[in-house]
Amino acid sequence: MATYEKDFYTWTQQQAAFLKSGQFSEIDLENLIEEIESMGRSEKRELESRLTILLMHLLKWQYQPAYRGRSWELTIDEQRLQFVKVLKDNPSLKNQLGEILKDAYEIAVIKAAKETKLDKKTFPQNCPWELDEITKNDFYPEN
Repeated sequence: MATYEKDFYTWTQQQAAFLKSGQFSEIDLENLIEEIESMGRSEKRELESRLTILLMHLLKWQYQPAYRGRSWELTIDEQRLQFVKVLKDNPSLKNQLGEILKDAYEIAVIKAAKETKLDKKTFPQNCPWELDEITKNDFYPEN
């Protein structure tokens, strides 16, 4: 029997087979619980990551209008769609959106400052947009 630490893929296949066949006494319950919890955290991180990239590009769009281009516009569009898709696939994350938005915005400011070479203080301390606004297909902030 392959162990969780030595061959993760084989372990996952074995656990699935045990579940399908009703061999519940064979299940590695401790590690299975850990992996299920990890999957949930991963979905939350994916949602936050998409929102971070979206917010970073919205900040760049607003604070560096001379550099606006098709690439930024398409990145905004893509990340907006990806964010909405991840949220649609994980609707229970909606009740955590306030915290996710706050965390994503903090990281977006750092990333935007790094990419634009603008001081972090250039950007508002708190996200200047509502989530409804951010997820609208035609939303591109102006100065």
